[in-house]
Amino acid sequence: MTGTPEVFDRRQVRRQRDRAAPRFAAHDFLVREVAERLTERLEEVTRRFPCALELGGRDGALSRTLHGANGRRGGIERLVRCDLSEAMLRRATAEPGPSVVADAEALPFQTGSFDLVLSLLDLHWANDLPGALIQVRRALRPDGMFLGALLGGETLNELRAVLLTAEAEVSGGASPRVAPKVDLRDAGALLQRAGFALPMVDADTITVTYPDALALMRDLRGMGEGNAVVGRLHRFTRRMVLLRAAALYAERHCDATARGRDGQAQLHRHVEVEQDQNRREETHDTEHVVDALLLQRPSDDGCT
Repeated sequence: MTGTPEVFDRRQVRRQRDRAAPRFAAHDFLVREVAERLTERLEEVTRRFPCALELGGRDGALSRTLHGANGRRGGIERLVRCDLSEAMLRRATAEPGPSVVADAEALPFQTGSFDLVLSLLDLHWANDLPGALIQVRRALRPDGMFLGALLGGETLNELRAVLLTAEAEVSGGASPRVAPKVDLRDAGALLQRAGFALPMVDADTITVTYPDALALMRDLRGMGEGNAVVGRLHRFTRRMVLLRAAALYAERHCDATARGRDGQAQLHRHVEVEQDQNRREETHDTEHVVDALLLQRPSDDGCT
């Protein structure tokens, strides 16, 4: 980390996950959906993985997906969960395999410890993403594989724009409100820079409907994905800023005709994710786009 600009407050990331842990199950729809998509990608690989590491283990969502009702999926024999938040990992105690409280920017594992490393919506908070990927590569055995998903560059653009405009109008200035994300065009270069062979990168767009900006903010807090930028405002946001942002969001993005069936989130490729009850009871939904980058380093001999 020496000489690397500190864009994100990793202590704040941990605190947010700690606070979100007790009610995380009410807001985990995106984690569950991405866990399923990662597992589907993994099932395309025709090999087994005796020992795997998961970055961003949270409450064990990926482990539950891998050990589904239809039996073990993905060829993983032993999964080690790793997360910044001990409070999150304590909620995964019913899942098989050990849990380790550790920072993805300082992995405590020996070189060549794992056959597979999975990252579930975790590395977008890394200050030194190339350095974190280098550590992942070192933790892998020579024929190992890395498969990860992180929030991409178009995520939360709608919310970012209305918050910046509202704060500028009300306060005469603006502070960082939404964390910067990795652009798809840069992701492959980052993998190559970290020393991965044959990097593959693509993007899935998941569109989630919300009744208003405040509902989206509540969900972000419930996910533990609030603002952790070092330069963020270190005091409560003025009420007038939030109200103006909500009004701008409704004006620019609300569409009463866009409501999904039963108020569920509408996902790209017609995949639906069940939302919590308070969202289903609202009458006007807006669309919020999550751009998930899938970073994959295939094994040398395992792709179908």
